[in-house]
Amino acid sequence: MSRPRRVGLPWYSAENYEALRTTLADGAKLPLAYETWRTATEQMEGVVQRSGVEVVRVPIEPDAFAAWCARDGSAGDGAARARYAAVVIAEDTAA
Repeated sequence: MSRPRRVGLPWYSAENYEALRTTLADGAKLPLAYETWRTATEQMEGVVQRSGVEVVRVPIEPDAFAAWCARDGSAGDGAARARYAAVVIAEDTAA
């Protein structure tokens, strides 16, 4: 099985972080502080990039993501965010 050349990374803005923490199905698992989340995520992003995979940050906007979950029948959890990011970059690639 070949490794993907490009992956979507669910990305939260500082402005939306608290709203996402309170509305996502697994939001309580996110760090309390946005900077803690951002630092850890940027470290993971760097590891993936160094492996030769392009990482595309996909913004997770609370209302848009909730609407997508409703249409998709998804819980607003980590697996749904990963699928959402994959769908967004696939659509971007196809366009």
